[in-house]
Amino acid sequence: MLRKISQTAIAQITLSFMAAIFIKVVSLTSSFKTIGDEKALIHIQNQKPFIVAFWHGRLLMAPKGWARKAPLEVMISHHKDGELITRTAAFFGIGAVRGSSSKGGSTALRNMVKSLKAGNFVGITPDGPRGPRMRAQMGVISLAQISGVPIFPATYAVSRRKIINSWDRFIIAFPFSKGVYLWGEPIFVPRDANQELLEIKRKILENRLNLLCEEADEMVGVIPIKPKAKSINKNILDK
Repeated sequence: MLRKISQTAIAQITLSFMAAIFIKVVSLTSSFKTIGDEKALIHIQNQKPFIVAFWHGRLLMAPKGWARKAPLEVMISHHKDGELITRTAAFFGIGAVRGSSSKGGSTALRNMVKSLKAGNFVGITPDGPRGPRMRAQMGVISLAQISGVPIFPATYAVSRRKIINSWDRFIIAFPFSKGVYLWGEPIFVPRDANQELLEIKRKILENRLNLLCEEADEMVGVIPIKPKAKSINKNILDK
């Protein structure tokens, strides 16, 4: 019964409003600094769109990390939590394209290409909506290849937090924190890239994001969150 009530329009509006207020309270009471966004700022100033990629578990304070007048649209899944995230993002002037980044040929990705061509910047969680945690899927690489725009990996960390026991180890930032936003070097994907090169680019993105997260966590004095362990093919080991 409670689950059904929480999914009603009124409940979604109320919850998203409360989430937006919470994000603003954390932002106003905490001390954040941003490092490594110089190249991203040049793109913004020159109105050259790009893709910003960040892990699903670090969604909460992402709006504070953007905090720019440049138009941003984020890919948000049709998962049950997607509507809440969409409504919360709207309070910060952030738009949404509904769908999943797991399939390169999805309607959502085509809509993201249209958004980029229209001059918008777009955000994607490469491990969403269901994981594995901190493991990049190919969708964001396909989007960069088709659109011709770079991917900027980005993350944040806070000194006071609660880690939810969910697949993504979602971080709830607490007020009065010391926080940091880290941006990585852009990743370019050639339009004529073959599957081997696309996989290389995917691994580069995954590694850069994980290194950024580890560095950010260490900078604020917390234990880094580890990626989901990769599965081992036992059939190969038996040969």
